[in-house]
Amino acid sequence: MKRLFVAVVLSIVVAAAGCGKSGTKTPEEIASTDSVVTAPDGKLTPAELGRQSLVGANPAPVVDKVVTDGGTLVRRYNAEPDTLNPLTSTDAYASALLSLMTDSLASRNRDTLEFEPELAESWELSDDHLTYTFHLRKDVRWHDGKPFTAADVIYSFEKITDTTVNAPSIRNYYRDLQSVVAPDDYTVVFTWAKPYFLSFESSATMPIVPKHIFDDGQDFNTHPAGRTPVGNGMYRFVEWKTNQELVLQRNEDYYGRKPHIKKIITVFTPDDNAALIQASSGDIDTMGVRIEQWVNELQTDTLRQKFNRYSYDERYYSYIGWNERRPFFSDRRVRLAMTQLTNREAILESIYYGLGKIVTGTFFIHSDSYSPEIKPWPYDPVEGARLLDEAGWTDHDSDGIRDKAIDGKTVKFEFDFMFPSGSKTAEKIGVLLQEELKKAGVIVNLRNLEWAAFLQRLDNADFDAVTLAWSLSIEQDPYQLWHSSQIAEGGSNYVAFKNDELDSLIEQARTEFDPEKRNALYHRFNEIVHEEQPYTFLFCPPATAIVNKRFHNVIVHTLGLDVRDWYVPAAMQKPL
Repeated sequence: MKRLFVAVVLSIVVAAAGCGKSGTKTPEEIASTDSVVTAPDGKLTPAELGRQSLVGANPAPVVDKVVTDGGTLVRRYNAEPDTLNPLTSTDAYASALLSLMTDSLASRNRDTLEFEPELAESWELSDDHLTYTFHLRKDVRWHDGKPFTAADVIYSFEKITDTTVNAPSIRNYYRDLQSVVAPDDYTVVFTWAKPYFLSFESSATMPIVPKHIFDDGQDFNTHPAGRTPVGNGMYRFVEWKTNQELVLQRNEDYYGRKPHIKKIITVFTPDDNAALIQASSGDIDTMGVRIEQWVNELQTDTLRQKFNRYSYDERYYSYIGWNERRPFFSDRRVRLAMTQLTNREAILESIYYGLGKIVTGTFFIHSDSYSPEIKPWPYDPVEGARLLDEAGWTDHDSDGIRDKAIDGKTVKFEFDFMFPSGSKTAEKIGVLLQEELKKAGVIVNLRNLEWAAFLQRLDNADFDAVTLAWSLSIEQDPYQLWHSSQIAEGGSNYVAFKNDELDSLIEQARTEFDPEKRNALYHRFNEIVHEEQPYTFLFCPPATAIVNKRFHNVIVHTLGLDVRDWYVPAAMQKPL
């Protein structure tokens, strides 16, 4: 439900992160129909190499006559979540892990995107979009054996709306949820104070925690269950070794269809190259790979013999955020100058091998809320320099660095560019930005931080500029990222962007159930964001992942890969 942030290179988040809707191009279509340019010397350009690398991706699933259960899957993430508390976690890595351990009242089908029963076996909706009644299954138990009941749902709602709980990113979706009551142990009724176009989805997918675990007098935000979660889903928590791995075991008492794989080990390996070496040696079965690795290293016979390659649209975009609390970036002209001094075309070509698109706004590029008629601001160093001059940032002392008098003091245009350590893509973007801005008289200091320290700086608004990516839900509400109320401590408007018309458009859209009318509001929203440039919007590249050929029935759904499909023939299984 909530938007989740990730490092610029998203490690494969199987069974959790949303991806593009059907109708987008397959790898083979991209490789055969998109135009390619060959360099004058006859060598292939990066873009042509990128398109050629898609040939042979997404092989047809291998399905045997006899499907066997068992075996272990080892997958790699390039960052480790801070917590696995379903209410306070904010990153896509935690969401991916929790999706295997905890269920919601209903969830979307991974192909049709329609909602299907999960913890609730049925539901009724009122005509006025204000009341939703869910009838719970009676055969669901938490992993410690305690029954799941309506009391858990009510307790979770109470914690979400408790302002002492560190859950501001999810709380905003429930600001108009008036009450959650239980006529009996297996019925819950959600009553909304006013219509909200995501009210059903918010009710059906509200994260649920076990009351009997958390309601023990300990602080909710730091409760030990954030490190040793007790869920009700298809996998149960076994062990978490910090900075090493997290182990899940299949829940043999699961109420639904059990997955085939009995153990999943998620290893935390920040370095992309080290992870690929581990995969090559057989220590990792599946992982997301940088496009540079996809184009180059994955062309070797050794890796191609061991792994199948998968590429698909992913619902996320990367960006550079400019903290408007800083004197440089409070001026719209400076933010626009930063965008026009960022050579996104060169970054897309050199780092992403031409795979992906430059985006212009916060909505998924293939959604109807996106505005394809808005074109990216061009790379224009001359115009960028002019805008900086106009904003008063000139080189007054002829030392090669722009400066400006602010409150009687001379301030040099020098700022820190923050990114997560281990993200080679973010680092390369930073180096290119550093080089371009130096030509314009602006000094950029690269600051890479370990993931937990990075998140702390982000939450405290202790940064100048940052690069990240937002993972997007199917139906998008920009309130969490862009409403001015989310500037406050704990909100997700990290760059402190405030615009009264934007706030009004967001609020109007929340109560508009007609998609066409709601998208009209969003298109005006997109125009404002494009003009104001609180972000330099970067790219929506495809997901690129590898899966060891031992695993069969690997299907590319509308929402990407799902380990629940996979199995390993008995003769190929590794011991548990």
